[in-house]
Amino acid sequence: MEELRRLREEDGMSLGDLSEATTYDRSYLSKLERGERLGDFDTARRLDEVYGTRRMLQNLWLLAKDEAYLGRYQQFMRVEAEASVRSQYSASTIPGLLQTEEYAREQLGTGLVSQDKLERDVEARLNRQAVLVREGNPLRLRVILDESALRRHLKDPSAWNRQLEHLVRMAELPNIVIQVLPFGAGLQYLLGGSLTLLGMPDGVYVAYLEGSTSGELIEEPAEVEQHKLFYDQLRDAALPPAESLEFIRNLLKD
Repeated sequence: MEELRRLREEDGMSLGDLSEATTYDRSYLSKLERGERLGDFDTARRLDEVYGTRRMLQNLWLLAKDEAYLGRYQQFMRVEAEASVRSQYSASTIPGLLQTEEYAREQLGTGLVSQDKLERDVEARLNRQAVLVREGNPLRLRVILDESALRRHLKDPSAWNRQLEHLVRMAELPNIVIQVLPFGAGLQYLLGGSLTLLGMPDGVYVAYLEGSTSGELIEEPAEVEQHKLFYDQLRDAALPPAESLEFIRNLLKD
């Protein structure tokens, strides 16, 4: 960003000088100054040390990160609305498109939000599910659920049973496939995060990586292909759809 270039020039440093002082690659530092990369907190901390700006750049980075996340999420929402195919891996929770109202309310309620905001967020999440049952061209959805997402119950056992029953009903729809990645599948590259692949009507794909408080929209074709490969590896390790459905039904019996 512009502030980084101003600080460097005021210190009479070239990009090469800054690279030596920070040990960061010159091209990486140049992209930071042009706003093409956000960098990370450690980079901001190191630059604060070099420029003697205390925590100024660290605080600016935190603000920029929040704005960038909001912007990427809004962009993801626009792309999501156009998608005809969606492939998703969820490591720890039931994906929003497959949640019951009770599940959505309990999960969203953990965010320490006001009651009014909670009601708006729950309504928005449930409204997004209409893409699965819209007439003519319902969204084709494939979800790989990590077993941990199916072992983390709701506080109300009956509400949890209703969530499992909902998964079974949704998996029986012709446009929805649910697979379970069991603990026995071992370690996988994407464990601990969430990956969504969105296929557009023209055949173009984008990827979205999401954590609990961060997200990254990926549109560069080579990177998207790499994440499609990661997803394929998960799909190969997961139980087949019929066995996955039986797995969920057995949880209901238990």
